[in-house]
This record gives sequence, structure tokens and C-alpha cells, in this order.
Amino acid sequence: MSTDNHYKLVSRLKPGRIVIPILIGLAVVGWFILKEINTDALSLLNFTWRSLFWLLVAWLCMIGRDLGYMIRIRILSENDLNWRQAFRVIMLWEFTSAITPSTVGGTAVAVVFIHKEGISVGRSTSIVLATSFLDELYFVIMFPLILMIVGGDILFTTSLHGTGIALLNNLFFVAVAGYLIILAWVLFVGYGLFIDPEKIKKTILWFFRLPFLKRWKESAVKAGDDIVESSYELKRKPFVFWVRAFTATFLSWTSRYWVVNAILVAFFAIHDHFLIFARQLVTWIMMIISPTPGGSGFAELILGRYISDAIPADALYVGSLALAIAIIWRIISYYPYLIIGASIVPGWIQRNFVKPRTKKI
Repeated sequence: MSTDNHYKLVSRLKPGRIVIPILIGLAVVGWFILKEINTDALSLLNFTWRSLFWLLVAWLCMIGRDLGYMIRIRILSENDLNWRQAFRVIMLWEFTSAITPSTVGGTAVAVVFIHKEGISVGRSTSIVLATSFLDELYFVIMFPLILMIVGGDILFTTSLHGTGIALLNNLFFVAVAGYLIILAWVLFVGYGLFIDPEKIKKTILWFFRLPFLKRWKESAVKAGDDIVESSYELKRKPFVFWVRAFTATFLSWTSRYWVVNAILVAFFAIHDHFLIFARQLVTWIMMIISPTPGGSGFAELILGRYISDAIPADALYVGSLALAIAIIWRIISYYPYLIIGASIVPGWIQRNFVKPRTKKI
């Protein structure tokens, strides 16, 4: 991909061009606040030194999540990226994911982020595909385990007024749809990377010959070429390489899913921590089909419904408190990436497209 094409991709990330999707996401959140939060319920959220301590723990869980990502990308780049470069790539990647729908994510531009840190385009593509594969593999493994341990009835319904079998069915089918998309991606990319990349490339090209998909044929050709090239790069990696990379992935995502637990402990006496952890994981699986930037609105609503059972309060206030907790969760786990990314992107674009780095072979 040429430098002009690289610039065309990342130029969409300029702060001035992300105002509309961010405002859409905030508007959705604002609508839920006005519609569903009882202001009297908020008085039950007492901010004490204990609550501040556990909110700090929640922040540390997110830092642990990012640290796991940084460790993994250094493993996948065989330490050709230093800690500072790894931090920059992860923050830019998360920023891109935060301003695009969950179905799009930040992977399309991540190749450019890594490449501009001095890694060749081919190796950058391999790193991004391996990262995506490991992330989705985590969900593919964990979702069935959680279903077996927790049980579908407990996992997909709550005692909150207005929920019940209808919500159970809706959430279950949304989660299954998200899981099947993830599973299909893991099988497709895994087969292409480790078994027969040429067959996957031919399948992609055949699929994009269909009349309504022809407009994306050029991108499909590139995707096929990327899988073939990445396969040659990744097949030769030893087994211990993948164990280390998946361990970092496991630690990263698991750390992320303890954030809501820490927030709840800041305000309430919590008992069933694993159920809360499980519902966070399922929420992220369902977010794969969310059309809003970073899943804004969708994530707050679903998690707000989901954690209601864990809140020891009057039924009149539980819904409002759960949604308030979900918004605090997003303030910790989502909005910081908007701020950090918006502060990094302008200088990063200027620096990397004015002074290209020397590529590492």
C-alpha cells in the first residue's frame, strides 16, 4: 500500500473529523440518562475513601489490560517495537476502535500504525492478523466455558422489573449471533494463516465476484494477499511463541473484565463476582453487532440491565443505579482512549508522514 493510501486512511482520524460519531454516541448515552435514571437513586452512590480506592483499582485493571496488549505486540514483533512504540500503537489502535462501530474496529488502520513505527508492511499485516486471531480466540474459548459454569438462564436474565423471558431470549440470540460471527472469523483466519492460505484467497476472490460485492473486489484481493503473506510469516513461529502471545491476550482481556467488579465493590457489598465477570464478557460479544461508535449507548444499556442483580438496593432504584454504574464503567474503559488518541493523532500524522522511518526487515 502506498504512502498516499496510508495517509488517506489515517487522515480520517483527525480530531475535527471524529466530532460527529462521538456526538452520536454521547447523544445515545444522554437519552438513556434522561429516560431511565432516577436522580433520587444517585444519592445512594456514596463517594468515600473506600469507593475512591476501588475506583482506582478499576483504573488499574484497565492499565493492566493495556499492559497486556503492549506485552503481546512486543512478542508478536519479536521486540522490534520498544515499550514507547508499543504504547503509542495500542493507544492509536484503541482510539480508532473507540470512534468506529464495533463491526469495523481499528484493525484496518492498525497496519499503518505498526508500519510507521518501522516495521515492514508485510510483517505489520502479520502482527495485526495474529492479534485479531488471538483476541477472537479468547472469546471462542471463554464463551462456552462460561455457559457451562454459569448456565444460560442465570447468564441471560435478571430480576429487574420489566425483564424476564423476553429479555432472556433477546440477549441470548444477540450473544449467539455475535459469537457465531467471531467463531466464523477465527475458523476462516486460522485456516488461512496455518493450513491453506491459497484456498482462502481463492474463496475470498470468488465471493467478491458477486455483483453486489464487486465494488470491494480490490480490497478483497489485498486481503487475500495479506493472508497468504502473513501465513508464511506466522507458520514458522515456534509453539512457545503462541503460548506467550495467548497468555498475554488472556491476561489483557481478563483484566478488562474485572473493571465492573471493582466499580461495584466501590459502592456495594458484592458476592457473585464470577457472574458479573461473565456478563461483561458476553456484553463485549454482543457489542460486535453494535452500529454506534465504540458501542456507545448499546453497551451502557445492556450492561446496565445485566448487572442489576448484583446491586443490593430497592427495586425502584436498581435500574437507575445499574445504568449509572454502566456509565462510570464507560468513563473508565472508553472515554480515556478518545482523549489520549485525540492528543496523539495530529502529531503522529505530521511526524510519520513528513519524516518516514527506516523499515525493519
